Amino acid sequence: MKITTNLIFLFFLSFFLSCTTNKQIDLIVYNAKVYTVDSVFSTVEAIAVNNGVIVEIGDSQDLLNKYDAKEKVDVNGKFIYPGFYDAHAHFFMLAEAMDEVDLVGSLSYNEVLERLKTYVAHNPDKKWIVGNGWDQNLWEDKNFPTKDSLDKYFPDLPIYLTRIDYHAAVVNSKALEKAHLDSAYFVEGGVISVNAEGLPDGILIDNAMQLVRNHIPKNQSSALLKILRRAQDSLLSVGLTSIVDAGLTPDQIESLKIFYNEDSLAIRDYAMVTATDESIRDYLRAGTFESDRLTVRSFKLMADGALGSRGACLLHPYNDAPTNGFLLQDPEEFDRIIKRLANSNFQVNTHAIGDSANRIILDTYGKYLKDGKKRRWRIEHAQIIAPSDFDKFKQFQIIPSVQPTHATSDMYWAEDRIGADRIKGAYAYKKLLDEYGLLALGSDFPVEHYNPLYGFHAAVARVDKNGFPDGGFQMENAITREQALRGMTIWAAYSCFQDKKRGSIEKGKDADFVILEEDIMKAPNEELRDIKTLRTVIAGKTEFLRK
Repeated sequence: MKITTNLIFLFFLSFFLSCTTNKQIDLIVYNAKVYTVDSVFSTVEAIAVNNGVIVEIGDSQDLLNKYDAKEKVDVNGKFIYPGFYDAHAHFFMLAEAMDEVDLVGSLSYNEVLERLKTYVAHNPDKKWIVGNGWDQNLWEDKNFPTKDSLDKYFPDLPIYLTRIDYHAAVVNSKALEKAHLDSAYFVEGGVISVNAEGLPDGILIDNAMQLVRNHIPKNQSSALLKILRRAQDSLLSVGLTSIVDAGLTPDQIESLKIFYNEDSLAIRDYAMVTATDESIRDYLRAGTFESDRLTVRSFKLMADGALGSRGACLLHPYNDAPTNGFLLQDPEEFDRIIKRLANSNFQVNTHAIGDSANRIILDTYGKYLKDGKKRRWRIEHAQIIAPSDFDKFKQFQIIPSVQPTHATSDMYWAEDRIGADRIKGAYAYKKLLDEYGLLALGSDFPVEHYNPLYGFHAAVARVDKNGFPDGGFQMENAITREQALRGMTIWAAYSCFQDKKRGSIEKGKDADFVILEEDIMKAPNEELRDIKTLRTVIAGKTEFLRK
């Protein structure tokens, strides 16, 4: 009888303990308004996380009663969203730009020269001076600069300065000398500009830029990691948890593999391989690659240049110049490459700005794509589309990958370039959304600022930081706040085949989220760009915390 009594006691004790002992987990974030960005756009109060994964979402008190967390974060009514996902960016370029002469916003060539002088004075040991961000469209004299003034002030130091869009550069004679570029010649997909004597005047466009760029010394591995981590800190501070690296060399990708294997980087990176015959051969042989933080399963093609440097390929001449722009490769080359990749399991993503470039790529995609919805091929930028080509995004199931801040950066001069009729088919994000059913939103940093809220603001308000123009730029192509938030979270993840594991706050997904000080779904348009990120979390770990 005593043994039976003891067994009954132990049974009830075990039952009692099982009912009162909470499950141990890593983290609960509660007392929040959590936008899950699930299929019905629901909101909850709390998130429970274990081993980097969301184990439950719901009511704050319910989760606090159910779980015993190592860390509990009361956010005091602040606002939580899925980690922001930049669907088109350039991580290495941003890292390098932070070490270079910042020419963004310079209002004249003289200001460019003054910034150069200041930089050289503070960096006397630099063997090359590299800068980025000049934009002749902001100057009273809107002609491209030349090497003459650079030669006057910097005769013995090679100078390489890229335009804001990274599709043109001005260099001095010393840089031309280093590249053995003492005469002009034909460059497929590029231009070596010349002076009255027929000699290079220092302006290089698109593929011609690489003739000098190849001679600029590259960072060693330790220095590269340092500048990437510095760039990463900036990205984390604005709530970015995932980025698409839109076009990397094999060397850059192999560096990333090493850094991620060493846990030296935290931000998730979906890397597109820059498509060359050699890279296609090597990566098709090696196959796709995916780790927790790094994915390599796509190729990046470049169809044309940029509108600002008149390198975008148009069906008809520019409105302000006797040229149609140009393709960076022959259509036959695009056909050959796309046909080859269509027979692989790699995604194809192509930069296309002009209406001619977009038509060629859309038609070539359509020629070879089978089951486009499954393959998720993308057009990067999709900036100017002829009226008859919009429905091809739906017909061939091509994802439009767009950057809303391009519209508000280009709107001052874009109509001068392409005229009143073609501008109606430019930056047409709502129309593209209606065709495909979603948009992948990015920034194209460092061409534009990396803050995703700048893109959110541009997408919904279609104005610049000063609220210009009144009423917005082509407001018929504005999108809603819900659509914009989806575009920078779940739709961006979808465009990278990652919507099943990130892009929304749901049970079983990666615990990637951002806490903001104000609600971007309700704040006035004029306040959106100034809303601060309070905390950025990747895989349940706080990677940024505002002090």
